[in-house]
Amino acid sequence: MLAALPPGFVAHSSAAIDFASLKGKTIAVVGSAASAFDAAGAALEAGAKSVRLFARRNSIASVPINRVRGYPGAYDNYPLLPDAVRWRQALRFRDAGSTPPPDAVERVVRHKNFHLHLGAPWINADVEGGKVVTDIGGETFTFDSVIAGTGYFADPTRKPEFADFAASVRLWRDQYAPPEGELDEFFGAYPYLGLGHEFLEKAPGEAPLLRNIHVFNPGGFVSFGLPIGDVPSIRRDVPAVVARISRDLFLADLDSHERRITGSHPAEFGEEAYASSVWRPAQTIAAE
Repeated sequence: MLAALPPGFVAHSSAAIDFASLKGKTIAVVGSAASAFDAAGAALEAGAKSVRLFARRNSIASVPINRVRGYPGAYDNYPLLPDAVRWRQALRFRDAGSTPPPDAVERVVRHKNFHLHLGAPWINADVEGGKVVTDIGGETFTFDSVIAGTGYFADPTRKPEFADFAASVRLWRDQYAPPEGELDEFFGAYPYLGLGHEFLEKAPGEAPLLRNIHVFNPGGFVSFGLPIGDVPSIRRDVPAVVARISRDLFLADLDSHERRITGSHPAEFGEEAYASSVWRPAQTIAAE
């Protein structure tokens, strides 16, 4: 719905937003996780006339559910967990909600011109007279600009830049069939990634090039259990991606490397370097 607004009226929180241009304007922020609160804070500090943040939930998520599995055993080995376990953990995370940091909340509530709307999903939006107009909870609101802190979708088939190969990418719905009650079309469209964050083929041999495309962004969430690209993922996942790329490049040039590692190398010193310390039996010395 927000995507249907004309260019210039809406921006995603991941975009390079010119917050200085929002001075004196009325701003809507749609979403209630970290990026939404950060965007609201930046707009307020840039001098926005007012900022209203709209959350679908009736309260702001405040339980960081991912932290219960942040200990080394679970953190380091999460990608090796059975599919059923990783799937249930993804559902659990979404049920709990993505939490904004406490200081991000404090950053906005100190402003008198900030207003938080709970249980207020956007279901309509139009542009009238140069303003974005929406009806929420029986009230009509108008805004100069809207910032969408609404998260991401990760379906490769909806990415135009993947059009040539998206149909060959293995998705979670291709890999795992959840039981009744755990079906989820949104997570089912996430790519099912290899241990190096690489795309996998739906059918072996169908598109070998996919192993050379590594996903280091939120599209890796279901496979790796963290918002990939965010700080908590760096210590584990950057080395995994680098190691896989290094391995693949090495094996791709195996013939060259085999010649190199079986080649010769000049000696670093000659026998004269240790000749003076070689032990010689007494009879050998006497014979001389």
